[in-house]
Amino acid sequence: MTRLPSTTALSCFETAARLGSFTRAARELQLTQAAVSRQVIGLESRLDVSLLERRPGALLLTEAGRAFLAEVRPALERIERAAVQASALKGRGGRLRLSVASSLCNYWLIPRLPAFTRQHPEITLDLATRVGPADFSGGRLDASLEFGDGQRSDAVCTLVLTLELRPMASPAWVERHGRRLSASTPAAALIHQSTVPEAWPGWLAAAGLKLALGPSGPRHDQMSMALHAALAGLGVALLPSFMSDEALAAGQLLLLSPRSWRAPRAYHLAVPHHAAPLQAVSTLAQWLLVQAAGPAQTVQAHSSETTGASGVGQHRLRSPKRRREGGP
Repeated sequence: MTRLPSTTALSCFETAARLGSFTRAARELQLTQAAVSRQVIGLESRLDVSLLERRPGALLLTEAGRAFLAEVRPALERIERAAVQASALKGRGGRLRLSVASSLCNYWLIPRLPAFTRQHPEITLDLATRVGPADFSGGRLDASLEFGDGQRSDAVCTLVLTLELRPMASPAWVERHGRRLSASTPAAALIHQSTVPEAWPGWLAAAGLKLALGPSGPRHDQMSMALHAALAGLGVALLPSFMSDEALAAGQLLLLSPRSWRAPRAYHLAVPHHAAPLQAVSTLAQWLLVQAAGPAQTVQAHSSETTGASGVGQHRLRSPKRRREGGP
């Protein structure tokens, strides 16, 4: 393999590009202006391409420089982060950057995190929420707990939670329309979720119901929005137990049918290949599987690796026995 550029040269280039000045870069790096300039010139010579356009009072990225910086910056951030963690934690833990499906984060994960931090004080979780699969290309995430089919070529995926949905509505809605769904229930009363558009058709087919003709009901981007719409008496929502149990126990929602519908997609822990060897990732994954298999959840937990993947899914993740109890 060709010998890599030095981290000093890469750091000088990244800092000069970010600050737009060799002088300001030298001040931040505590080097001389000439030293920073020489490092960048040497890097350009090594790569045989111009990375920065020198103009009076400013440095501008060339096209090649922009493309190179997009790869170099996250790499330097990972190196810095790895060095800090190796020095401080000796491989025992560290800071994990986790992307989580929004509703699952707020209603399932965060209520359980106090137990995780007590058991694993050496690991700090930085959380970000999103809809859809996480983007691992920039190297800014260590894992993603996301709703999908678990098939990713860029990550090892492990099934954590299946999504089981049942119809619920507020007492006020039930008082007006009745406690059971039937052929007379208006289609406009059904609250849909954009991330699981097949939910209502799937549940109705399983129940053998055909609703009265008419316009379809409102559509929301997130399951938490469907929950609050149902609480407000706006219609009937299909909800999982991890979001609805508290409202059901308090009488704020009523169950309209014991029949549940299981989504073909589920919540998977996706770990990009660069993060798969991290012990902290393996620790988090094992803890998630234990939580998913807990008696309070109507879920299934087992390992489901992507084809040809290695690392977390194949070597470190071992799932609990499958449970038959049983938003994005």
